[in-house]
Amino acid sequence: MASILDEYEDSLHRSAAVQQSRAAVGIPHSGYVNARLEKETPIFNKQRIDFAPPEKINSLVVSSNQLCMSLGKDTLLRIDLGKPDEPNQVELGRKDEARVYKMFLDHTGSHLLIALNTSECLYLNRSVQKARTLSRWKGHLIESVGWNKFLGTETNTGPILVGTAQGQIYEAEISVSEGSLFSTNPDQYFRQVYTLEEESGPAPVCCLEIERGIEGKFFIIATTRKRLFQFVGKVPEGTEQQGFSSIFALHADHLPSFREFPASFGFSEIAFYTPKLRSNPRSFAWMMGNGVLYGNLDYSRPDSILSDERVWVYPSDIDITVNKPISIVLTQFHFLLLLPDRVKAVCTLNEQVVFQDLFLEKFGTLTRMIKDPTVQQIWIHTEKVVFRYHVQRESRDVWKMYMNMNKFDLAKEYCKDRPECLDIVLAKEAEHCFQNKRYLDSAKCYALTQNYFEEIALKFIEAKQEEALMEFLIKKLSSLKPSEKTQTTLLTTWLTELYLNWLGILEGDPSQRNLYLDTREKFRTFLSSPKNKDCLFNNRASIYELLASHGDTEHMVYFAVIMQDYERVVAHHCQHDEYDEALNVLSRHRDEKLFYKFSPVLIQHIPKKVVDAWISMGSRLDARNLIPALVNYSQSASTQQINEAIRYMEFCVYQLEETQQAIHNYLLSLYALCRPDSLLSYLEQAGTNPNRIHYDLKYALRLCAEHGHHHACVHIYKVMELYEEAVDLALQVDVDLAKSCADLPEDDEELRKKLWLKIARHVVQEEKDVKKAMACLSSCALLKIEDVLPFFPDFVTIDHFKEAICNSLEDYNKHIEELKREMEEATQSAKRIREDIQEMRNKYGSVEPQEKCAACDFPLLNRPFYLFLCGHMFHYDCLLQAVFPNLPAYKQAKLEDLQKKLAATSQPSKGHHRPKDADTASLGKGQQSREQIKADIDDIVAAECVYCGELMIRSIDKPFIDPQKYEEEMQSWL
Repeated sequence: MASILDEYEDSLHRSAAVQQSRAAVGIPHSGYVNARLEKETPIFNKQRIDFAPPEKINSLVVSSNQLCMSLGKDTLLRIDLGKPDEPNQVELGRKDEARVYKMFLDHTGSHLLIALNTSECLYLNRSVQKARTLSRWKGHLIESVGWNKFLGTETNTGPILVGTAQGQIYEAEISVSEGSLFSTNPDQYFRQVYTLEEESGPAPVCCLEIERGIEGKFFIIATTRKRLFQFVGKVPEGTEQQGFSSIFALHADHLPSFREFPASFGFSEIAFYTPKLRSNPRSFAWMMGNGVLYGNLDYSRPDSILSDERVWVYPSDIDITVNKPISIVLTQFHFLLLLPDRVKAVCTLNEQVVFQDLFLEKFGTLTRMIKDPTVQQIWIHTEKVVFRYHVQRESRDVWKMYMNMNKFDLAKEYCKDRPECLDIVLAKEAEHCFQNKRYLDSAKCYALTQNYFEEIALKFIEAKQEEALMEFLIKKLSSLKPSEKTQTTLLTTWLTELYLNWLGILEGDPSQRNLYLDTREKFRTFLSSPKNKDCLFNNRASIYELLASHGDTEHMVYFAVIMQDYERVVAHHCQHDEYDEALNVLSRHRDEKLFYKFSPVLIQHIPKKVVDAWISMGSRLDARNLIPALVNYSQSASTQQINEAIRYMEFCVYQLEETQQAIHNYLLSLYALCRPDSLLSYLEQAGTNPNRIHYDLKYALRLCAEHGHHHACVHIYKVMELYEEAVDLALQVDVDLAKSCADLPEDDEELRKKLWLKIARHVVQEEKDVKKAMACLSSCALLKIEDVLPFFPDFVTIDHFKEAICNSLEDYNKHIEELKREMEEATQSAKRIREDIQEMRNKYGSVEPQEKCAACDFPLLNRPFYLFLCGHMFHYDCLLQAVFPNLPAYKQAKLEDLQKKLAATSQPSKGHHRPKDADTASLGKGQQSREQIKADIDDIVAAECVYCGELMIRSIDKPFIDPQKYEEEMQSWL
């Protein structure tokens, strides 16, 4: 027997071909169906703020849920977004033409710097209502502020960095006194620490950011229009309050490391993304003239914090000379660019534009976009409108991008709650490991996917990686659900094959005895595992075939014991001629299928005991399934043994009241073969109603005819109502039997007479018994002496049937008298009919001038009309219109033809002039034809009153509205 593994491999090759075909038409490998049950909300969900500013908005900043807004020339509006109904308005108190240039709010939302276009700067703390002028800052147009997130408090900023439009970087500190507020100047100091330059000289400091790495290392990022500078240095522990002068001093003699790009649109802006639970930013995005430089921040690097840098070049729809970007913000996986009329969101993983939101012209030109780093909300404003974006489930499709980048751990992290996506990631990871020859890792991943089992198994088979295949099968089996029975069966069977192959190899090697015993124990544990037990039981035949193909009788017996496989036990007893033991097992467990299977063998050796066991099973056994065993047994057994088969069939028929035709047919055949006496009694007991007879009449007739059971054949003919055949066959047996058959067709006198004539002819011609023939005449009233006379020979004297002839003549006389009486009654009836007709001709009806047509209700005398005896009166055309639709098709055609002929006779002749006599004759002939046509029309149209005749009765079930016009009529009422 060929190995089942070979069969598996052939099946897997075929299945793999099928999967390739499915893939070609776009059917996914995964077992999950990717269907969105409802429309997902956008990642960036825009909301217009219900706020109508009294003056135009100059600037807006937000941090830690604190929003500050500059309105008009001299008004500042502060709103705690946790209490939006309690805004706070502050007047700057400026009498000159100074206007707000930019505003800067620290990470706590406590310190607000207000840069004026007059190169002045104001400071406003969240706890006070009056803005103070920073005198030391005067003369500098502030472009950027780098807040100190490590030392800043609500009352003190700690050392901060300030960038000016002239390229200088200043270090400053602002503090408010808790005892007597603003009793002293809030700016503690303001000193220059560095000047940023480009190739043309000093350049505005567009952005400043201060970050702290490990081991006291600080990273300061500063940007100009085209350059991004990095200042890296350590601040000794305990001296942080002294500021960052020491870091800038390291670069006094040489430029720090920087990135430069050739294009510029006059400014640049850098954005950072900080996770909620982490203090340091994790990624950056720098918007400059050539595009957006973005990447990650790696604080472990010695001289540059930037890593994994990439440049997103502006697409063709962004022209830095016409619609240059205004602002940029960075989220976890996207950066958003603010253009004059729209917002673009670009995914940082694949550089694709995934979102674009166009703003209406009525809102005005977009001015600024900022992000609150603490609540991850994005704000956009024009001069008169404020919008807010909520970022929702930003990571929903990130897994796919990480997967395409072969970052499988990250991909699985972002889809661990979405099993259909996790399956795709695992499949991709498994394929990646396989291609890199990490087969065990590949097998573990494949086992967790929903990919086609055949395709995966075939990959390992073709790669000859049996160990990985084994790992894959074991992992797959352990991950299957109880409902996945087909998959469990396949894996269990295959693992059984692999175990048997392994045991076969180890058994032949004495040096591997211990390994063999260990493997055998694992195999037996596998066979007896509760999880596998049901599967093995349901597929025990295949397991037995595997065991037999390997010749492993030891495990075959072990498996049969575990599975409680009584079929195998019975087969074992039969193979060793232990028939009584086999029958005892069957009787003890009362398994119908086992009875059906082993009865053909057992009945050949212990028929009486087997039949007794069948009878004890009662209705649990279907006798039809035992008939093949009985047929084989009865064909080779003696009469005594056949009696056992008859005994069980009689039990089924008379005790269990079986109605199956096969059972009755088989019992009938046994009766016909061995018990003719019981045959007729069985047939008579079955009755004569064909609908209540359970055996096949044609089969029974053929069977009885083959065995010469004529009485039984006659009975069957009677049941089949084949009376002629029954009489013909009965005459060969017994005339009295034939007579009983001849009287059966009670409703067919002609057939009864014919059957009795057959009997009379047989009696006269075959038995030549005149007295019996006369007895036939007395037995059947349908036979007359003249019917029988032709059967007698010429030499027979009249004395034998003189009395019969006289009786027949008397009957004829009576019949003649009866006919005379019927003729007289018919004459009287005809006379009365003629009198009624004459009376009807003399009847008339009167019509009053005011009478109206019963159909149209118009005066009757205006047009030709009909008057019926019932009193109804109709115009000719009204009656025709009412009658015509209800006439049969052939009458409608005839009426139309008559109307055409009548119209033709009404037209004057257009022929040449003829003699007067000829015209008169022709006119008389035409007039007679016209009257006949009208009479024929009257016969059809006026045969009965349309309201009182049969036409009205026949139309009782006719709908009031024609079904074909129902819709039209219904619409007319709406």
